[in-house]
Amino acid sequence: MTSPLTRPERIGALHAAARERILVLDGSWGVMIQRRGLTEADFRADRFVTANGYDEKLQMKGNNDLLCITRPDIIADLHDQYFAAGADISETNTFSATVIAQEDYALDRQAVWDINLEGAKLARASADRWTEKDPTKPRFAAGSIGPLNKMLSMSSDVNDPGARSVTFDQVYEAYRHQVKALNEGGVDLYLIETITDTLNCKAAIKAIKDLEDEGMEALPIWISGTITDRSGRTLSGQTAEAFWNSVRHARPFAVGFNCALGADLMRPFIAELSRVADTLVAAYPNAGLPNAMGQYDEQPHETAHFIEEWARSGLVNIVGGCCGTTPDHIRHVAEEVLGVPPRAIPERPVALRLSGLEPFELVA
Repeated sequence: MTSPLTRPERIGALHAAARERILVLDGSWGVMIQRRGLTEADFRADRFVTANGYDEKLQMKGNNDLLCITRPDIIADLHDQYFAAGADISETNTFSATVIAQEDYALDRQAVWDINLEGAKLARASADRWTEKDPTKPRFAAGSIGPLNKMLSMSSDVNDPGARSVTFDQVYEAYRHQVKALNEGGVDLYLIETITDTLNCKAAIKAIKDLEDEGMEALPIWISGTITDRSGRTLSGQTAEAFWNSVRHARPFAVGFNCALGADLMRPFIAELSRVADTLVAAYPNAGLPNAMGQYDEQPHETAHFIEEWARSGLVNIVGGCCGTTPDHIRHVAEEVLGVPPRAIPERPVALRLSGLEPFELVA
Protein backbone atom coordinates (compact mmCIF):
# COMPACT_ATOMS: atom_id res chain seq x y z
CA MET A 1 0.00 0.00 0.00
CA THR A 2 1.44 3.34 -1.05
CA SER A 3 1.20 6.44 1.11
CA PRO A 4 -1.41 9.00 0.01
CA LEU A 5 -0.06 12.02 -1.82
CA THR A 6 0.60 15.10 0.27
CA ARG A 7 -1.54 18.13 -0.43
CA PRO A 8 1.23 19.98 -2.33
CA GLU A 9 1.74 16.83 -4.41
CA ARG A 10 -1.99 16.63 -5.13
CA ILE A 11 -2.16 20.26 -6.20
CA GLY A 12 0.84 19.73 -8.45
CA ALA A 13 -0.87 16.68 -9.93
CA LEU A 14 -4.05 18.70 -10.50
CA HIS A 15 -2.21 21.36 -12.47
CA ALA A 16 -0.31 18.71 -14.44
CA ALA A 17 -3.50 16.83 -15.30
CA ALA A 18 -5.19 20.05 -16.46
CA ARG A 19 -2.32 20.69 -18.87
CA GLU A 20 -2.58 17.19 -20.31
CA ARG A 21 -6.29 16.58 -20.75
CA ILE A 22 -9.82 17.83 -20.27
CA LEU A 23 -10.74 17.12 -16.66
CA VAL A 24 -14.12 15.74 -15.66
CA LEU A 25 -16.16 16.86 -12.66
CA ASP A 26 -18.90 14.79 -11.08
CA GLY A 27 -22.64 15.31 -11.63
CA SER A 28 -25.72 16.16 -9.58
CA TRP A 29 -25.95 15.22 -5.93
CA GLY A 30 -29.56 16.21 -5.38
CA VAL A 31 -31.07 13.84 -7.94
CA MET A 32 -29.01 10.92 -6.67
CA ILE A 33 -29.97 11.58 -3.05
CA GLN A 34 -33.65 11.90 -3.99
CA ARG A 35 -33.52 8.44 -5.54
CA ARG A 36 -32.62 6.96 -2.15
CA GLY A 37 -36.09 7.64 -0.76
CA LEU A 38 -34.72 8.83 2.56
CA THR A 39 -36.89 9.62 5.58
CA GLU A 40 -36.76 12.30 8.25
CA ALA A 41 -34.87 9.87 10.47
CA ASP A 42 -32.05 9.63 7.92
CA PHE A 43 -31.48 13.37 8.16
CA ARG A 44 -31.79 13.59 11.95
CA ALA A 45 -30.09 10.37 13.10
CA ASP A 46 -29.52 10.55 16.86
CA ARG A 47 -27.97 14.03 16.84
CA PHE A 48 -30.61 16.45 15.57
CA VAL A 49 -33.33 15.44 18.03
CA THR A 50 -35.28 17.00 20.87
CA ALA A 51 -32.92 15.60 23.49
CA ASN A 52 -30.11 17.68 21.95
CA GLY A 53 -32.18 20.86 21.76
CA TYR A 54 -33.57 20.54 18.23
CA ASP A 55 -37.23 21.12 17.42
CA GLU A 56 -38.43 17.94 15.72
CA LYS A 57 -41.44 19.81 14.34
CA LEU A 58 -39.02 21.62 12.00
CA GLN A 59 -38.42 19.33 9.02
CA MET A 60 -34.82 18.39 8.32
CA LYS A 61 -35.63 16.16 5.36
CA GLY A 62 -34.29 17.78 2.20
CA ASN A 63 -31.30 19.35 3.92
CA ASN A 64 -28.94 17.15 1.94
CA ASP A 65 -25.76 18.59 3.43
CA LEU A 66 -26.71 17.07 6.79
CA LEU A 67 -26.13 13.61 5.35
CA CYS A 68 -22.38 14.20 5.66
CA ILE A 69 -22.98 13.71 9.38
CA THR A 70 -26.04 11.49 9.59
CA ARG A 71 -25.58 9.16 6.57
CA PRO A 72 -21.92 9.35 5.59
CA ASP A 73 -22.25 5.93 3.96
CA ILE A 74 -24.52 7.42 1.29
CA ILE A 75 -22.21 10.36 0.61
CA ALA A 76 -19.13 8.12 0.39
CA ASP A 77 -20.97 5.84 -2.03
CA LEU A 78 -21.92 8.75 -4.29
CA HIS A 79 -18.30 9.93 -4.44
CA ASP A 80 -17.34 6.39 -5.40
CA GLN A 81 -20.04 6.19 -8.06
CA TYR A 82 -18.83 9.35 -9.74
CA PHE A 83 -15.16 8.39 -9.58
CA ALA A 84 -16.08 4.97 -11.01
CA ALA A 85 -17.87 6.76 -13.86
CA GLY A 86 -14.66 8.55 -14.81
CA ALA A 87 -14.71 11.80 -12.83
CA ASP A 88 -11.34 13.33 -11.97
CA ILE A 89 -12.88 15.69 -9.41
CA SER A 90 -15.73 15.14 -6.96
CA GLU A 91 -17.32 17.90 -4.91
CA THR A 92 -17.99 17.85 -1.21
CA ASN A 93 -21.66 17.59 -0.27
CA THR A 94 -21.56 21.09 1.27
CA PHE A 95 -23.41 23.23 -1.26
CA SER A 96 -25.55 24.95 1.39
CA ALA A 97 -23.26 24.48 4.38
CA THR A 98 -22.99 28.05 5.65
CA VAL A 99 -24.40 29.43 8.87
CA ILE A 100 -26.61 31.77 6.81
CA ALA A 101 -28.14 29.09 4.58
CA GLN A 102 -28.55 26.69 7.49
CA GLU A 103 -30.54 29.24 9.51
CA ASP A 104 -33.56 27.78 7.70
CA TYR A 105 -32.99 24.58 9.68
CA ALA A 106 -31.93 26.29 12.93
CA LEU A 107 -28.50 24.65 12.87
CA ASP A 108 -25.82 26.10 15.12
CA ARG A 109 -22.27 27.01 14.07
CA GLN A 110 -20.81 23.75 15.35
CA ALA A 111 -23.23 21.66 13.28
CA VAL A 112 -22.39 23.68 10.17
CA TRP A 113 -18.67 23.31 10.88
CA ASP A 114 -19.09 19.56 11.25
CA ILE A 115 -20.96 19.28 7.93
CA ASN A 116 -18.07 20.93 6.11
CA LEU A 117 -15.35 19.08 8.00
CA GLU A 118 -16.93 15.65 7.59
CA GLY A 119 -17.96 16.37 4.00
CA ALA A 120 -14.35 17.23 3.14
CA LYS A 121 -13.04 14.13 4.89
CA LEU A 122 -15.46 11.89 2.97
CA ALA A 123 -14.44 13.37 -0.38
CA ARG A 124 -10.76 13.17 0.58
CA ALA A 125 -10.99 9.51 1.58
CA SER A 126 -12.77 8.54 -1.63
CA ALA A 127 -10.35 10.46 -3.84
CA ASP A 128 -7.39 8.85 -2.09
CA ARG A 129 -8.87 5.35 -2.51
CA TRP A 130 -9.35 5.86 -6.25
CA THR A 131 -5.91 7.40 -6.67
CA GLU A 132 -4.39 4.39 -4.95
CA LYS A 133 -6.27 2.09 -7.35
CA ASP A 134 -4.84 3.92 -10.36
CA PRO A 135 -1.97 6.32 -9.58
CA THR A 136 -1.82 7.32 -13.26
CA LYS A 137 -5.23 8.99 -12.85
CA PRO A 138 -5.18 10.93 -9.58
CA ARG A 139 -8.55 12.01 -8.19
CA PHE A 140 -9.30 15.27 -6.44
CA ALA A 141 -11.72 16.67 -3.87
CA ALA A 142 -13.27 20.09 -4.49
CA GLY A 143 -14.80 21.98 -1.59
CA SER A 144 -18.26 23.07 -2.70
CA ILE A 145 -19.09 26.65 -1.67
CA GLY A 146 -22.59 27.35 -2.91
CA PRO A 147 -24.73 30.48 -3.13
CA LEU A 148 -26.71 31.88 -0.24
CA ASN A 149 -30.44 32.36 0.14
CA LYS A 150 -29.69 36.04 0.80
CA MET A 151 -28.10 38.41 -1.72
CA LEU A 152 -25.99 41.52 -1.31
CA SER A 153 -26.69 43.03 -4.72
CA MET A 154 -30.46 42.72 -4.79
CA SER A 155 -33.19 43.99 -2.52
CA SER A 156 -34.99 41.67 -0.14
CA ASP A 157 -38.08 43.93 -0.34
CA VAL A 158 -39.78 44.79 -3.64
CA ASN A 159 -40.97 48.04 -2.10
CA ASP A 160 -37.52 49.14 -0.96
CA PRO A 161 -34.65 48.90 -3.49
CA GLY A 162 -32.10 49.55 -0.75
CA ALA A 163 -33.27 46.80 1.58
CA ARG A 164 -30.86 43.96 2.33
CA SER A 165 -31.43 41.00 4.64
CA VAL A 166 -27.71 40.50 5.20
CA THR A 167 -24.51 42.58 5.30
CA PHE A 168 -21.23 42.03 3.48
CA ASP A 169 -19.50 41.33 6.79
CA GLN A 170 -22.05 38.64 7.67
CA VAL A 171 -21.62 36.94 4.29
CA TYR A 172 -17.83 37.20 4.61
CA GLU A 173 -17.88 35.62 8.07
CA ALA A 174 -20.19 32.82 6.92
CA TYR A 175 -17.88 31.91 4.07
CA ARG A 176 -14.81 32.25 6.26
CA HIS A 177 -16.29 29.71 8.67
CA GLN A 178 -17.03 27.29 5.82
CA VAL A 179 -13.66 27.67 4.11
CA LYS A 180 -11.70 26.96 7.30
CA ALA A 181 -13.55 23.69 7.85
CA LEU A 182 -13.20 22.57 4.23
CA ASN A 183 -9.48 23.29 4.32
CA GLU A 184 -9.03 21.40 7.57
CA GLY A 185 -10.96 18.47 6.12
CA GLY A 186 -8.47 18.10 3.29
CA VAL A 187 -9.95 19.44 0.05
CA ASP A 188 -7.62 20.11 -2.88
CA LEU A 189 -9.37 23.19 -4.23
CA TYR A 190 -12.36 25.42 -3.55
CA LEU A 191 -15.31 25.54 -5.93
CA ILE A 192 -17.34 28.73 -5.48
CA GLU A 193 -20.31 27.70 -7.57
CA THR A 194 -23.76 28.57 -8.90
CA ILE A 195 -22.97 32.24 -8.36
CA THR A 196 -26.05 34.39 -8.84
CA ASP A 197 -24.69 37.44 -7.01
CA THR A 198 -21.11 38.46 -7.81
CA LEU A 199 -20.83 40.49 -4.60
CA ASN A 200 -21.54 37.37 -2.56
CA CYS A 201 -18.81 35.65 -4.56
CA LYS A 202 -16.40 38.47 -3.78
CA ALA A 203 -17.09 37.95 -0.07
CA ALA A 204 -16.12 34.29 -0.49
CA ILE A 205 -12.96 35.24 -2.39
CA LYS A 206 -11.99 37.74 0.30
CA ALA A 207 -12.58 35.15 3.01
CA ILE A 208 -10.23 32.72 1.27
CA LYS A 209 -7.54 35.28 0.55
CA ASP A 210 -7.62 36.73 4.08
CA LEU A 211 -7.30 33.27 5.63
CA GLU A 212 -4.34 32.57 3.36
CA ASP A 213 -2.74 35.85 4.43
CA GLU A 214 -3.20 34.69 8.02
CA GLY A 215 -1.28 31.48 7.34
CA MET A 216 -3.84 28.96 6.10
CA GLU A 217 -2.51 26.75 3.30
CA ALA A 218 -3.34 28.26 -0.10
CA LEU A 219 -5.44 26.17 -2.50
CA PRO A 220 -6.59 26.70 -6.09
CA ILE A 221 -9.91 28.52 -6.53
CA TRP A 222 -12.47 27.57 -9.16
CA ILE A 223 -15.22 30.14 -9.73
CA SER A 224 -18.45 29.11 -11.45
CA GLY A 225 -21.22 31.60 -12.17
CA THR A 226 -24.77 30.99 -13.35
CA ILE A 227 -26.32 32.54 -16.46
CA THR A 228 -29.99 32.48 -15.55
CA ASP A 229 -31.61 32.50 -19.00
CA ARG A 230 -31.14 33.35 -22.68
CA SER A 231 -30.50 36.99 -21.80
CA GLY A 232 -26.93 35.90 -21.14
CA ARG A 233 -26.76 37.53 -17.73
CA THR A 234 -26.33 36.43 -14.15
CA LEU A 235 -29.18 37.07 -11.73
CA SER A 236 -27.38 40.21 -10.56
CA GLY A 237 -27.26 41.39 -14.18
CA GLN A 238 -23.74 40.80 -15.49
CA THR A 239 -22.74 39.48 -18.89
CA ALA A 240 -20.18 36.67 -19.15
CA GLU A 241 -17.26 39.01 -19.80
CA ALA A 242 -18.34 41.46 -17.09
CA PHE A 243 -18.53 38.58 -14.62
CA TRP A 244 -15.00 37.51 -15.54
CA ASN A 245 -13.68 41.06 -15.15
CA SER A 246 -15.23 41.14 -11.68
CA VAL A 247 -13.48 38.02 -10.39
CA ARG A 248 -10.22 37.79 -12.36
CA HIS A 249 -8.34 39.57 -9.54
CA ALA A 250 -8.62 36.30 -7.60
CA ARG A 251 -6.36 34.66 -10.22
CA PRO A 252 -8.56 31.57 -10.22
CA PHE A 253 -7.42 28.13 -11.28
CA ALA A 254 -10.58 27.96 -13.39
CA VAL A 255 -13.66 30.01 -14.21
CA GLY A 256 -16.89 28.96 -15.83
CA PHE A 257 -20.63 28.49 -15.61
CA ASN A 258 -23.00 25.88 -14.26
CA CYS A 259 -26.69 25.25 -13.64
CA ALA A 260 -29.87 26.95 -14.96
CA LEU A 261 -29.27 25.96 -18.60
CA GLY A 262 -28.70 22.80 -20.58
CA ALA A 263 -25.57 22.44 -22.68
CA ASP A 264 -27.25 23.63 -25.88
CA LEU A 265 -28.31 26.96 -24.37
CA MET A 266 -25.15 27.42 -22.32
CA ARG A 267 -22.78 27.15 -25.28
CA PRO A 268 -22.63 30.81 -26.42
CA PHE A 269 -21.79 31.98 -22.90
CA ILE A 270 -19.06 29.39 -22.48
CA ALA A 271 -17.70 30.44 -25.88
CA GLU A 272 -17.60 34.07 -24.76
CA LEU A 273 -15.82 33.18 -21.53
CA SER A 274 -13.39 31.00 -23.46
CA ARG A 275 -12.49 33.99 -25.60
CA VAL A 276 -11.71 36.37 -22.74
CA ALA A 277 -10.53 34.28 -19.77
CA ASP A 278 -6.77 33.78 -19.44
CA THR A 279 -7.24 30.76 -17.20
CA LEU A 280 -8.93 27.36 -17.45
CA VAL A 281 -12.59 27.41 -18.52
CA ALA A 282 -15.01 24.98 -16.91
CA ALA A 283 -18.64 24.18 -17.62
CA TYR A 284 -21.14 21.80 -16.09
CA PRO A 285 -24.64 22.27 -17.48
CA ASN A 286 -27.93 20.78 -16.39
CA ALA A 287 -29.38 17.77 -18.20
CA GLY A 288 -31.39 20.12 -20.40
CA LEU A 289 -34.31 22.13 -19.03
CA PRO A 290 -36.78 20.62 -16.56
CA ASN A 291 -40.11 19.31 -17.80
CA ALA A 292 -43.51 20.34 -16.41
CA MET A 293 -42.97 18.05 -13.42
CA GLY A 294 -39.56 19.50 -12.65
CA GLN A 295 -37.73 16.41 -13.90
CA TYR A 296 -34.84 16.30 -16.37
CA ASP A 297 -35.32 14.23 -19.51
CA GLU A 298 -32.05 14.74 -21.38
CA GLN A 299 -30.35 11.38 -21.75
CA PRO A 300 -26.66 10.80 -20.94
CA HIS A 301 -25.63 10.41 -24.58
CA GLU A 302 -27.40 13.66 -25.48
CA THR A 303 -25.60 15.69 -22.81
CA ALA A 304 -22.31 14.08 -23.79
CA HIS A 305 -22.88 14.92 -27.47
CA PHE A 306 -23.18 18.64 -26.70
CA ILE A 307 -20.14 18.64 -24.43
CA GLU A 308 -18.05 16.71 -26.95
CA GLU A 309 -18.73 19.48 -29.47
CA TRP A 310 -17.55 22.08 -26.94
CA ALA A 311 -14.38 20.09 -26.40
CA ARG A 312 -13.62 19.61 -30.09
CA SER A 313 -14.25 23.33 -30.64
CA GLY A 314 -11.54 24.14 -28.10
CA LEU A 315 -13.84 25.86 -25.62
CA VAL A 316 -13.26 23.99 -22.35
CA ASN A 317 -10.70 22.59 -19.94
CA ILE A 318 -13.04 21.07 -17.34
CA VAL A 319 -16.52 19.62 -17.90
CA GLY A 320 -19.13 17.89 -15.79
CA GLY A 321 -22.82 17.94 -14.94
CA CYS A 322 -25.21 19.87 -12.74
CA CYS A 323 -28.94 19.37 -12.04
CA GLY A 324 -30.43 16.17 -13.43
CA THR A 325 -27.11 14.57 -14.35
CA THR A 326 -26.13 11.17 -12.98
CA PRO A 327 -23.09 8.87 -12.99
CA ASP A 328 -24.32 7.64 -16.39
CA HIS A 329 -24.16 11.19 -17.74
CA ILE A 330 -20.65 11.59 -16.39
CA ARG A 331 -19.57 8.25 -17.83
CA HIS A 332 -20.72 9.29 -21.29
CA VAL A 333 -19.11 12.73 -20.96
CA ALA A 334 -15.80 11.23 -19.81
CA GLU A 335 -15.79 8.82 -22.74
CA GLU A 336 -16.54 11.55 -25.29
CA VAL A 337 -13.83 13.98 -24.15
CA LEU A 338 -11.17 11.31 -23.67
CA GLY A 339 -8.24 12.13 -25.92
CA VAL A 340 -9.58 15.54 -26.97
CA PRO A 341 -6.92 18.22 -26.26
CA PRO A 342 -7.84 20.79 -23.63
CA ARG A 343 -8.53 24.39 -24.62
CA ALA A 344 -5.43 26.51 -25.13
CA ILE A 345 -5.38 29.43 -22.70
CA PRO A 346 -5.23 32.68 -24.70
CA GLU A 347 -2.66 35.41 -24.15
CA ARG A 348 -4.54 38.66 -23.82
CA PRO A 349 -3.03 42.12 -24.21
CA VAL A 350 -2.43 44.19 -21.10
CA ALA A 351 -5.43 46.46 -20.62
CA LEU A 352 -7.57 48.24 -18.08
CA ARG A 353 -10.57 45.97 -17.64
CA LEU A 354 -13.53 47.03 -15.53
CA SER A 355 -17.07 45.86 -15.14
CA GLY A 356 -20.50 46.83 -14.02
CA LEU A 357 -23.31 45.02 -15.72
CA GLU A 358 -21.28 45.34 -18.94
CA PRO A 359 -17.51 44.98 -19.43
CA PHE A 360 -15.22 47.92 -20.13
CA GLU A 361 -11.77 47.56 -21.65
CA LEU A 362 -9.13 50.20 -22.36
CA VAL A 363 -6.03 48.96 -24.20
CA ALA A 364 -2.93 51.15 -24.04
